[in-house]
Amino acid sequence: QLQASGGGLVQAGGSLRLSCAASGRTFSFDGMGWFRQAPGKEREFVARISWNGGSTSYADSVKGRFTISRVNAKNTMYLQMNSLKPEDTAVYYCARGWGTKGHDYDYWGQGTQVTVSS
Repeated sequence: QLQASGGGLVQAGGSLRLSCAASGRTFSFDGMGWFRQAPGKEREFVARISWNGGSTSYADSVKGRFTISRVNAKNTMYLQMNSLKPEDTAVYYCARGWGTKGHDYDYWGQGTQVTVSS
């Protein structure tokens, strides 16, 4: 199971750090990713990280502002979000897998709401 947390309400320009904690099994040898879904929009890829953190990639819309990381000893993945914009408002989901499409991932967390006010 994956549990996403850390969402909230923040002003534009602010920062948040999301966490994704795994329980019940280890995900230390799996790629992991973050997706988001805004109201009325399709789910979109945000960032992904390889099993050892050696490879990461980001959607163009968040590149340079968001940083994905993980601590396998804690079975936890993070998404540091800086310089937040109103268009970053969405429910953020963590998932196990690799790739930039939702169907590339199998285990999903329940989502955490991020709201950025202008």
